[in-house]
Formats: sequence, structure tokens, C-alpha cells
Amino acid sequence: MDARPLWQIPATQLAAMIRSRDVSPVEVVEAVLGRINQFNHVLNAYVDVHAERALVQAKAAEAAVVAGEPLGPLHGVPVSIKDNLWLKGDVSTSGSRLMKDFVAPDDSPTVRRLHSAGAIVIGRTSMPEFAWRGTTDNPLHGECSNPWDTTKTAGGSSGGAGAAVAAGMGPLSVGSDGAGSIRIPASFCGIVGLKPTFGHVAHYPALGGSELLAHVGPMTRTVDDCGLLYRTIRGYDPRDPLSTLDPSSGEESLLDGTSGLRVAWAPHLADVPVEPEVLEIVTRAVRTLSTLVLSVEEATPKLESINELLDTLYGVAQAGGHASRPAEQKALMDQELVAYAEAHQHITAVDYVAAVRLRQQNVAILNQFFTEYDLLVTPTVGLSAFGLGAVNPPEVAGRKADHLAWAPCYPFNFSGQPAISVPAGQTAQGLPVGLQIVGRRHQDALVLALAAAFERIQPWAHLWPAL
Repeated sequence: MDARPLWQIPATQLAAMIRSRDVSPVEVVEAVLGRINQFNHVLNAYVDVHAERALVQAKAAEAAVVAGEPLGPLHGVPVSIKDNLWLKGDVSTSGSRLMKDFVAPDDSPTVRRLHSAGAIVIGRTSMPEFAWRGTTDNPLHGECSNPWDTTKTAGGSSGGAGAAVAAGMGPLSVGSDGAGSIRIPASFCGIVGLKPTFGHVAHYPALGGSELLAHVGPMTRTVDDCGLLYRTIRGYDPRDPLSTLDPSSGEESLLDGTSGLRVAWAPHLADVPVEPEVLEIVTRAVRTLSTLVLSVEEATPKLESINELLDTLYGVAQAGGHASRPAEQKALMDQELVAYAEAHQHITAVDYVAAVRLRQQNVAILNQFFTEYDLLVTPTVGLSAFGLGAVNPPEVAGRKADHLAWAPCYPFNFSGQPAISVPAGQTAQGLPVGLQIVGRRHQDALVLALAAAFERIQPWAHLWPAL
């Protein structure tokens, strides 16, 4: 029997223990709820905890085990969901006072799959208003802190999920990622976060301008848990016409090992500035990674005007969603979101079409680059977690930090490629730093395979923040 408290045990192991009757789903849920009760007031990671409902579902899950009923892969395992994912009959606010009373009329595709797998949705995690920025602070629920240093941000926009998993307030969480929103908090909080190939995980409802960028994916403490949750939630849903019918096609054949892989190492992808300490930590991780593969070569895809592309496409999405709102609504919103939306409302249709063409050119550049390399590795973010109360860090490596241009994540939202962040190490102040591993479209299993191999020789799940 594992001597660790139940809230520290990975989901893959918990699921096995539940199936073998070594532990009850009730005990697991009670342990996680106890952890939430102890620390959520410090971190503000959860905006809603379904304690009573989760215990009722845990008792039903326990009865199903005793009765010998067929069990799903996550039977009795608690999982949290981001506050922009629908759970039928529950309030889903997207971090906005404008939606504080909105009740979801249906389950999102992800929630349906979690229910089918036997998971227990234990609560909703915090996010910035309408998921617009890389930190988690909103007018409705306040700011989410980093478990490693509560004066620092947990990142965003899936910051509540990152903080919850890092603090042991649930082994699994589902986030969304439009320009790094899974990978930024994964890096800042020292956990694993996967942005799958675009379309592998169906997303509904559409996000009003960001649906061609937004991905839904798992956030966990271990790569095995990440793979389990990814396989559980992936798949087609007719409500999302951009979701893929058979995302698993050919993936399993990629799991035969990593020793023959050609890996490119890009320390400054898209000319993103990187703090010297972060670069040193990630460089050491890449050296460790080099013992697992055929070759690691420093090489960077020559992306074109990628920051301007982010500004146009992301700016248009926010302007379209919020610039024309009436003044009384804007007064209730994150004022920096309002300013960002209004600043981009004059982008023309001609500018937008030019940006779409530029996006296609960059996708072609990445496609060509990945004919030479199997995988690409980069720092996930150019710095460790910065202080609360800011949308962006004031500067990175001596350079002004524009909106989200301090995290080389967004090129792979444009290209739809799978990208994972795994812990690479910690700064002298004990703040986590992430390593990003990127693969070709539909080769999510290969990305997970290298991440798992790296985890085996440089493990991190035993490290816990001293809350």
C-alpha cells in the first residue's frame, strides 16, 4: 500500500487502486476536498467546489466497484475543469461579472467524456476574464496565486488549474490554450500541460473569433496522468465542426522509443527574450534530453513577423468580442481587457486577411522545418513567475514585454501542433521553469513519449510547494 497521502498519489495509480478495492473513491474525494479546504483560501485556484455533489458521486462510484460493474478509465478519480467549460445546470462565468448568473444548458464535449470515463468533476478553476491574458486575475473572483510563492502569479489563462494541480488540490485538471494558456501556468507552477493537436479534443461552445486558435487539454503532475487524461477527453463531437474524427490514427506506432529521434533546440524561438537563469536551467534540461535521442541540434525555424501576427489575430478576436459592448458592460469588465479590445477595433478586413496569409506562410515554414526534425524543444516561458497584479512582466532579459510575447507558445496555436510543457528545474528562489516539447500534427503520442522518457531520468512529481 502506498504510504503517501491520497492527495499526493497520481491519477493513474488512484484509478488502479480504486479498481482493485485498495481504496474507496469516497476516501480519494475526501482527501482532495480536505486539501482544497486547507489551501484554496490561500491560492484562490477554485471558484466553485462541488463538495456535496462530489461525495454523492463518490459513494455511487464505490457502489459500482463493489457490485462489479464495468468501470471507466477514470472511475472515481476527481478532476477539475476550467470555468469556461460547460457543465450542464452549473454556473459557468468565464471569469466575468457579465456571466455571473449564466447557467450552462449542456455539457461541453470534454465534460461528457469525463462523465463517460467515470471521473468525478470536483469543481471549477479560475481564469482571467474570457481567458484573455497570461495571468489569472478577474473582477468576479480576484487573483489566483502561485503555490511556490503566493506573491507571484500562477500564470494564465488556465492559472487556477495550474495552481490546483501543483498544490495537490486534485490530480487532474482540464484547461484551454489559445496562445499558451495551458503551457504558461504549467511552466510557472511546475506541472505538466499538453496543448494537443488542434481538433483532437472537441471544444464547444465556440469562442467567438478564437476558435481557430483555442485548444482544450490536460494539466497534471505526471506525464502518465497527462496521457491518460488526454486519451480520455480526445475525440470528435458534432457540435465542433473543427474536431477530428480519428485523432488516434497511427499514434500508437510512435511509442517504440526515443533513441532514434532528431530533436531541434531553439533557445530563442520567435526572438522571445529569455532570462539568463531560465536559459541556463532549460539548457541543462536539453543536455539531459540529449542522452535519450539520436541527436539534439541547435536550430530555429525562421518564422516571419510572428509577434505582429499574434497582435493582429488575437487583437481582432478580443476586439470582435468586446470593443462594441455598451459602456455599462465595459464598466464591469477587466479594464485592461477593455483597453486591449478597443485598441484593436480599427484593424481592417484587409489587415486581417493579410494576417491569415502570414499565418499560412508560417505554418508552411514549420512544416518544412519538421521534415528535418522529429521534435522541437524550447523554453516554455522566457522567465519564471512574476508578481501578482500585472498582465505582463515589466521586462524580460532587459527587453519590454509585449502581450504574451514573453512565452514562445503561440506559434503552435497558429500551426495546430501538439506542444507540452514539463518541469525543467527551479530557479535559485525555488520557482519552477518549464521545457516545451513540440511535435508534428497528430504526433501527440511522440511528444508524450519523449516527455515521459525525460521524466524518468529527471523526475519532479515528488517535489511539493511548502504552502
